[in-house]
Amino acid sequence: VQLQASGGGLAQAGGSLRLSCAASGLPFSRYDMGWFRQAPGKEREFVAAITWSGGATFYADSVKGRFTISRPNAKNTVYLQMNSLKLGDTAVYYCSAAQYISRSSTEYAYWGQGTQVTVSS
Repeated sequence: VQLQASGGGLAQAGGSLRLSCAASGLPFSRYDMGWFRQAPGKEREFVAAITWSGGATFYADSVKGRFTISRPNAKNTVYLQMNSLKLGDTAVYYCSAAQYISRSSTEYAYWGQGTQVTVSS
C-alpha cells in the first residue's frame, strides 16, 4: 500500500494550497480517508476525513469553513483544499486510510509520508 502526499509548500497567511494524496495497492473506494497534521513539538492531530463514498465529511473545528476534503474515486486520490491559511496551520500533513472513519489516528491503518505546509505572515 502506498499513499503519496504532495502539494505542500510555502504560502502566505490568507492564501491557499491544495494537497493531494494518491493511493495505490488498496481498494481505494472501500476505504475512508483522513488528513492529519503534526506541528513541531506537538502531537499529531485530526484535520479532516471523508467516507468511502464521499457522502460524509468531518472536520476539526480549527479548520471548519476553511478546508475542504474531497475524493474522486476514479482517480484514487483524496484532496485537501486549504483556504484562508493561518500561521497555526503550519505543520506536516499526512493522509491516511481506514476501514472505519474516525477522528482518532489509531483507527487508520495506512499512512503517507507527509508533506510540509508552511504559512508565513
